[in-house]
Amino acid sequence: MRFLLDDEQREFARSLDAMLTAAGTPQVLRAWAAGEHGPGRALWGRLADAGVFALAVPRAYGGLGPLPVELAVACVELGRHAVPGPVAETLAAGVLLGGAGGPAAEKWLPRIASGGAVVSLRLPEYGPYALDADAADAVFTVSGDGLRLAPGPGELSVSADPARRLFRPEAGGEVVAAGPEAGGAARAAGEWAAFATAALALGCGEELLRATVAYVKQRTQFGVPVGSFQAVKHRLADTLLGLEFARPLLYGAAVELAGGSPGAGAAVAAAKVAAGEAGYAAARTALQSHGAVGYTEELDLAWWLRRARPLRDAWGTPSACRARVLAG
Repeated sequence: MRFLLDDEQREFARSLDAMLTAAGTPQVLRAWAAGEHGPGRALWGRLADAGVFALAVPRAYGGLGPLPVELAVACVELGRHAVPGPVAETLAAGVLLGGAGGPAAEKWLPRIASGGAVVSLRLPEYGPYALDADAADAVFTVSGDGLRLAPGPGELSVSADPARRLFRPEAGGEVVAAGPEAGGAARAAGEWAAFATAALALGCGEELLRATVAYVKQRTQFGVPVGSFQAVKHRLADTLLGLEFARPLLYGAAVELAGGSPGAGAAVAAAKVAAGEAGYAAARTALQSHGAVGYTEELDLAWWLRRARPLRDAWGTPSACRARVLAG
């Protein structure tokens, strides 16, 4: 089965690519990692103006969605440019609040859609951390009695990617939604967070492969480009196959989510494990192909190298996703 984007969706991807290329995300990433969130918030606003965050917010609250295919298109581009911030978490929060309803949805969803609010999210079955809680306007957590607004970002933990800062949200906080609607919305939010992260991982892998192919064409050894060596060609071909195998799984999951299929959870898990593993394999190929220069802080590609493994493990490790696929 082939999943082909229409002209409007392809133009959406091209416009995001042009915007993010002009934004110079490596500099934004360095500022974000240093705790300077101003450039990242400015970029966030431009993405919101392009409609990115409205894709997960219901129309009743000023959004455009949920539109999972377009969301996948957007997140692949954001992954290719390594946009900092809790992108998947904010999008999932749009699904969570939209499903839970009530005053919290009325307060936060229009702000999420317009880019006026950066939101982080913690769901217990996906671990104890909330991404970039220090930069978020709100951190939502789910516990036994419902959806809570955390009172503070909590304690900073160690992260492999300095531009993906992990926090343990403070306990307690105001309960903003409860009951079966909140529970069902939390399950859906977990699936959408995993789906968005899969798209980010795919985009990250694509950029790693693109940069590596460009590098091996220029780097020479024994008087010829290293890209002409058969071992390098095979490694790059394997990396490309992994990414191309993950792409139809991602858009297949988008179709399942759009149709409200009962098999959407398993489809998302399949996309997540394939995209996450492919992105991480691309990072390993990029690091090896770049040689010693791949370890340097000055190389912009280092930000993508550091991001691939956290994206692979966030919102569903490979083993957890495989178990979900088998159960589904």
